[in-house]
Amino acid sequence: MRHKKSSESGSSPGNRPPTDLENSSIKKTNSELLDRRTFMAGAASVLGMFAVSSCSWQEFIQNNFQRMTKEEIEQTVERLRKEYKEKYGKDFVVGTEGPLEATLFGYALDIQRCIGCRKCVYACVEENNQSRDPQIQYIRVLRFKDGDMDLEHSTIYYDPEEVPEDGYYYMPVQCQHCANAPCTKVCPVRATWTERDGIVVVDYNWCIGCRYCMAACPYMGRWFNFAEPVIPAESINTVTHYLGNRPRMKNVVEKCTFCIQRVRVGKYPACVEVCPVGARKFGNLLDPDSEISKIIRNKRVFRLKSELNTQPKFYYFFAT
Repeated sequence: MRHKKSSESGSSPGNRPPTDLENSSIKKTNSELLDRRTFMAGAASVLGMFAVSSCSWQEFIQNNFQRMTKEEIEQTVERLRKEYKEKYGKDFVVGTEGPLEATLFGYALDIQRCIGCRKCVYACVEENNQSRDPQIQYIRVLRFKDGDMDLEHSTIYYDPEEVPEDGYYYMPVQCQHCANAPCTKVCPVRATWTERDGIVVVDYNWCIGCRYCMAACPYMGRWFNFAEPVIPAESINTVTHYLGNRPRMKNVVEKCTFCIQRVRVGKYPACVEVCPVGARKFGNLLDPDSEISKIIRNKRVFRLKSELNTQPKFYYFFAT
């Protein structure tokens, strides 16, 4: 019986080493498989993010407000209006008014007139759609004993039958809208910045919730949404601004914007209008004839923690 002659070097097609061409083909195939696996893993991750979050894909890929085109802004506003209509059953205005020309907004507060009634706090909550549960309040009214200006000795927890109380004075504190704002410098994604008219704003859709800005702020002027904000539908303010009082979401930082939705259309902030004793003043620092400019020139004024060189645009003064 005859047998086929075997290869002397054992280099038959079944057991010979692969050629360079075959090696190249194998590497290419493995690379394609790896690319497919990477793509599928990435796609699964993105889909997983959508599954556990409340954001839509349009929201996920949305650009920073400062870089949006006019068309992109209009599309974003329309999407938000539809979302708010579905959630609250009401038609919303989502303004995008830009900074006013030749305007630098500033604030002044008369410590001698403030009676600590907190009406400014409650008006701010309603106007700016702040969460009721968990509770967020941009304005904190500090109570001091007469003759004492040490912040460490103040308290926000007081509940007398009537205000003002004998032997005490009051100093409301909120975002100071600093010209040299440390909060805007530490944001790793540039989700917060100072507008030309001096208002420090936040693009909620770009905020990643790292809270660096909160750590950098020496005035405790920022608040974080640890849970989904709760606002009763009957209490929602439907006149909003994209960079201001539009409804926020979980895991983002928010803050006072001087009621941007009001001041950019010629109105006063809600806290200024509601103050029963006229302790709050607001206006254009670039206008020498504005009330706030006259106060700064003619009254005894000071700014909180001025030694930090944050250059607040929020002034405290004594009327007499």
